[in-house]
Amino acid sequence: MDSEQGPYEEGKRAGAHPVAVILGVIVGLWLLIWLFVPNPKHRQGMVPEAVQETTDNPDEAPVMYQVVDTIPEMNAISVLVPPQATDSQIIGLLKRLRDARLANTLSTLLPPTTPGNTLSEHAIADVYIFSDAQYAKKDVVQVLARGAHAPGEFYPQAVPFETAMEQVRGHYRINLENLGAPDRASLGFADESGVHSRHYRRIF
Repeated sequence: MDSEQGPYEEGKRAGAHPVAVILGVIVGLWLLIWLFVPNPKHRQGMVPEAVQETTDNPDEAPVMYQVVDTIPEMNAISVLVPPQATDSQIIGLLKRLRDARLANTLSTLLPPTTPGNTLSEHAIADVYIFSDAQYAKKDVVQVLARGAHAPGEFYPQAVPFETAMEQVRGHYRINLENLGAPDRASLGFADESGVHSRHYRRIF
């Protein structure tokens, strides 16, 4: 009898088991799908789920302004912005002025209030921001600089402090002699005694 057996033998199954073949096909298809079909989260043109808006306030575009008056005896400047300027834009302007002060470039934005001062040309400064031209004037700034408790009878023709205060959109005060807080800024206005306008809010 020939000891060598042929490839097929009676009673024995030829080839792989059908279950193994089916499992192999399934695994192969799964690998093909996994390797060649992109994840829907990474398809081009789709926004990832974790992306957030980077602009909190779309109205923070730099606001146009003009210097209306300078009051040297009070180290004060009045600035006018458009009536439609938003609070966010006023805050942006206040921060822009502070950044310029820190970079020693404030003179490119505002006239000096302390020319010749060894500390800075703006060593002491009060910048009042208005959006109504009739209040961005020297006499109104003088009322604000004198404060809420100045005797009104001495200035009978002046705009009342309470009226002037409510017209201030923003206020930036520089005092380089105060090393602890050389810059202060707010929406609205508050005088040294703490009297403040209705929409007053400290910014820095």
